[in-house]
Amino acid sequence: MLRTKHVREVVRIIDEIIEYYKEASDDKKRDWRTYEQKFVERVKTAMNELSPLIEEAIISFKVYKGETRGNKPKLSLKQKVTLLLLKHLFGKSNRTMANMLFIFSLLTGLDVSYKTVERLYSDPEVKITLHNLHRLILKKKGVEEADGGGDGTGYSLTIRKHYASEALKLKEKVKIAKKVSKKKRKMFVYSFALIDIKTRMYVTYGSSLHSEQEAFLQAIRLAKEIGIKIKKIRLDKYYSRQKYVRLLEEAFGDIEVILIPKKNTTVRGPLKWKDMLQYLITDPISYLEDYFQRNQSESGFSEDKKRTGWTIMQKREDRIDTANFCTVLWHNLFWYGN
Repeated sequence: MLRTKHVREVVRIIDEIIEYYKEASDDKKRDWRTYEQKFVERVKTAMNELSPLIEEAIISFKVYKGETRGNKPKLSLKQKVTLLLLKHLFGKSNRTMANMLFIFSLLTGLDVSYKTVERLYSDPEVKITLHNLHRLILKKKGVEEADGGGDGTGYSLTIRKHYASEALKLKEKVKIAKKVSKKKRKMFVYSFALIDIKTRMYVTYGSSLHSEQEAFLQAIRLAKEIGIKIKKIRLDKYYSRQKYVRLLEEAFGDIEVILIPKKNTTVRGPLKWKDMLQYLITDPISYLEDYFQRNQSESGFSEDKKRTGWTIMQKREDRIDTANFCTVLWHNLFWYGN
């Protein structure tokens, strides 16, 4: 019979068990030659498949426009999505990317302003296409039921505030306003992603300017919207509460949750919580081996930041979310051919 006393006895020595587990585990060294060869192949696959995948994502929906007046758009929807994804991959600012397009206009025929590039982040058709692209990649990889690990991270936001302009708004003297220089204020956006252990694909994601919890809840909502079934999920200690287990059970039904319980944990709670604790005290080594597959989430974030950077340069919240989504898509594109 499962008792709180027995669970707390195991949890009290969990750090020692973890140390033993790590020492007993084989420390496999990476074959860099093989790794580099596989990486090059994944890059080639991502670039070769990008155009046809975008085309297929666009075909799956049709846009009806009630207003036909105004100038004809310079870019097609496919060009918009491709430009946004490449801009995010290159890590260039909106203005720099527009200048690069101008330089290459002799080859491409494209010449757009930096404002056009910036508006791509909030273009409804572009955002729909990105979501369709995400669903399409998962479908083609056969990811319908995820055996996953979830984790959160943060991306830096640099927001420039022109205090000279603010001074003018407050009707202060122009001489004083001119002496006040630009000042940067550092902020962060919280990002949460759930990775499928087998395919290393992100199945869902969320972002928030307020908390990791809000990003996590957005990720759960997205998974439900696109119809992804999560059969197992591994989360860090932040989520080691019965309310999260209950929330996941309500969202996905028959789901197995793997967490590291806190020292004051009890057996009271939903059935999935009790099943988890029973698994832990029955076979702690197997439990930890299962739990530490979550490390793929951390390595995934590390990989993403090396590829697309640690900073998101957008300012509006909806555009910040789109930029984060582009990171998710590039991650999946680079693992598409694995």
